[in-house]
Amino acid sequence: MNLIVEKDGSLIIPADMARNSGLLPGNRALVSISDGKILISKDSSSLPPSETSNINAVTGAAIKKKNLQTGVQYVKGIGPKLAGLLEKREIRTVEDVLYLLPLRYEDRRELTPIARLRPGQIAVFCGRVISADAVSTKGGRRVFEVILGDDSGTITCKWFHANAVWMKRTWKVGRSGVFSGEVHQFGYQREVHHPDAEWLPEGSDPKSILTADPANFGRIVPVYPLTEGLHQKAMRRIMKEVLDAFLDNVESFIPTEILPAGLPSLKLSLSQVHAPSNESDLSMLNDGRTPAHRAMVFDEFFYWELGLALKKRGIALEEGIAFQVNHRYTKELVKLLPFELTGAQRRVLSEIKFDMMAPHPMHRLVQGDVGSGKTLVALMAALVAVENGYQVAIMAPTEILAEQHWHTIHRWCLQMGIEVCLITAGLKGKNRKDLLERIADGRAQIVVGTHSVIQEKIEFARLGLGIIDEQHRFGVLQRGILKKKGFNPDILVMTATPIPRTLAMTLFGDLSLSVIDEMPPGRIPVETKLFFESRRGQVYDMILDEARQGRQSFIIYPLVEETEKSDLKAASQMAEHLESEVFPSLRIGLLHGRMSPDQKELVMSSFKNRELDVLVSTTVIEVGIDIPNATLMVIEHAERFGLSQLHQLRGRVGRGSSRSRCIMLTPGKLSEDGEKRLRVMESTTDGFRIAEADLEIRGPGDFLGTRQSGMPDFRVADILRDGSILEQARQAAFGLIEKDPEFSAARHLPMREELMRRWGNRLELAMIG
Repeated sequence: MNLIVEKDGSLIIPADMARNSGLLPGNRALVSISDGKILISKDSSSLPPSETSNINAVTGAAIKKKNLQTGVQYVKGIGPKLAGLLEKREIRTVEDVLYLLPLRYEDRRELTPIARLRPGQIAVFCGRVISADAVSTKGGRRVFEVILGDDSGTITCKWFHANAVWMKRTWKVGRSGVFSGEVHQFGYQREVHHPDAEWLPEGSDPKSILTADPANFGRIVPVYPLTEGLHQKAMRRIMKEVLDAFLDNVESFIPTEILPAGLPSLKLSLSQVHAPSNESDLSMLNDGRTPAHRAMVFDEFFYWELGLALKKRGIALEEGIAFQVNHRYTKELVKLLPFELTGAQRRVLSEIKFDMMAPHPMHRLVQGDVGSGKTLVALMAALVAVENGYQVAIMAPTEILAEQHWHTIHRWCLQMGIEVCLITAGLKGKNRKDLLERIADGRAQIVVGTHSVIQEKIEFARLGLGIIDEQHRFGVLQRGILKKKGFNPDILVMTATPIPRTLAMTLFGDLSLSVIDEMPPGRIPVETKLFFESRRGQVYDMILDEARQGRQSFIIYPLVEETEKSDLKAASQMAEHLESEVFPSLRIGLLHGRMSPDQKELVMSSFKNRELDVLVSTTVIEVGIDIPNATLMVIEHAERFGLSQLHQLRGRVGRGSSRSRCIMLTPGKLSEDGEKRLRVMESTTDGFRIAEADLEIRGPGDFLGTRQSGMPDFRVADILRDGSILEQARQAAFGLIEKDPEFSAARHLPMREELMRRWGNRLELAMIG
């Protein structure tokens, strides 16, 4: 049966429904949707006022969303071919079209005489084809070159990969058109590469194009990201069609008092972003900083933070484990330590203990720089759980780091009679079966491993605390699975890569935050230098010098084996070369990711026991390896590493009382970003400053490693550009949930529905569905 629902939330009653409802066919009635059922009322007078507004709000929201979810193939002027091209950009619905924002804007309000075209300007000009042919450059490269002219002068246009036959047919001598593109200067010659062309009918006045084709000329024109076969003109036509037909159905549902002052509605914002007025500020449009852009950013951030606020509240309402802190093991550990805890470690431990004593689950993120002592803080938290008769699961991102954690924790726990076990993918047969039994019956009190800890087959007797190390290598999903291994266990997340504030708010907004911002006393900052290939001999002398003084060095390479496509030095080949030709008197070891856990352990033990002078390694040593006697870190092809990765590698030295150095070796051909990264490393050892710089240079996706980062796919917002709006959206969202956590106010109902539609699955928000 088809229902006709009007925009005002009323319904035209079909005859077959009227028979069962006591309504007359053709009459109007109010309709609402509740728990998947359609509720119908003859008129609003029989309902309380609040119920009426709820009905109108909910049905209005449902109708609007339905319209915006219309497939693009049903939009006027978009046939199967165009729909297929849009699909390549993952544009499937009307809403997807509306959120395809322009890459940039071009000023086509006026035509510029050719003589007045200036280098660096993106200009619109009119001209006639004076000549057109394929030519050869000095380097023997073939390009297609066109000379365009008007009454004021001429300019050269070039195409570097064009089909000359087709181009000659199109760019006929004597043909006139309106062209746009960026003007470049090479010597005395001005050029435009690959200009857009709009051809004029013969004999027409070029200036008439400004009014004859208002979609593409005579205004500030949006330039969209496209796919092959789709052209700007077609995209602008599609956008105009969609705006005309569907813009009235757009609604944000965010109450006006929540929106920051001066920002337009979502509907008006979309209109202004796709069809800016001629009075708009072009530079603000191109920077994405107009009030319209900022309103769309706020809308996107607000719903994401609303979801995080609900998650955080949901955790606060869940029943958890209220641990008692009796210091049975924690005090014993403090006595065993050969050093005192720093003030920052003590402060963070207080925050963790306070959370663990609460009757709801802890969800806390502990940030700390390299070497700030997070492992010890995590062990203290684990001991609180063990004191209460619960088990602890510790997840690390790599096997080598899991092994490192196990060694550190096992060493202390052994002296207190606590059983710590290590579970890795390499553990097979009877050993694995025995270990699984020990975990299942509770004899294994602390379990350390990689993602293998959350496999289905592993059952805990009484899991009370999950500790996840290096969070951004684990998606939100793994956090959820670990949580299900016990009855709402406490979750402690640690990261050694400091996370800039904007990222922490976006990714971990549902977690409480602790920062260990103090280094253990006696740590000497590592001296960092950038050396070019010409100084390799000096670097080798440093390595020899350290070895003569009984100290050890790391040499890091980006690849394990040389490939045909790459000129990078591979660790395994260079280890052989160094051993046989450069340092025949030194003991050289090799460590890389393809070795078995046992092989890695053997090499690491040898290095730790000073049986090796130099360890040649790939980035498997990036996190957590602790060798106080290692004082020199040499990073080959340093330009190939991210800033945070370089900072982690540097953190492997400087762990003892001797002066330590980090030398970044590079061949000398550096990109602008590459040099920027390495200069930041030279200038500071502060992990938080480095993380901010890394995020700025690489952007969020690269910074986190997109696949597992848990980073939301924002369509408009950019956390680097829009950090201040993120702060506003977060405050507004958390404030609203504090006042109305159940969305019980009538005007908040559509917001709940919109939140579930946008982020419900991603944030696992089933509890508010």
